[in-house]
Amino acid sequence: MITSRGLNLLRIAYRSSQNKVPSTNLRSVRFSHDDHYHGSYREIPPVEKKWLYAAEAFGGLLWWWVLWHFWHDFGHIVGEFPYPDTSKWTDEELGIPPDDYVEPATHT
Repeated sequence: MITSRGLNLLRIAYRSSQNKVPSTNLRSVRFSHDDHYHGSYREIPPVEKKWLYAAEAFGGLLWWWVLWHFWHDFGHIVGEFPYPDTSKWTDEELGIPPDDYVEPATHT
């Protein structure tokens, strides 16, 4: 039963791959004589160069700000307090039982 379904799926996939025709329903972008955009549904309107330059400038400013603060204010990321010395911690603070500790008997 599994092989018959698998063969049917392969047959459908083969047939659908044979019927590939370039899509012709996409309308091209048309401009009127006064250069207003009159595109079809879900087409991306053309972008003006000034907005591309503004986006690049703001993106550059953002990355400059992030990298500048990573370099000069790194304490905001990793913390501004000294890292504790773990060699000074006691066994009790670490949760280690004392050497003479006897585990209670468990009932099974």
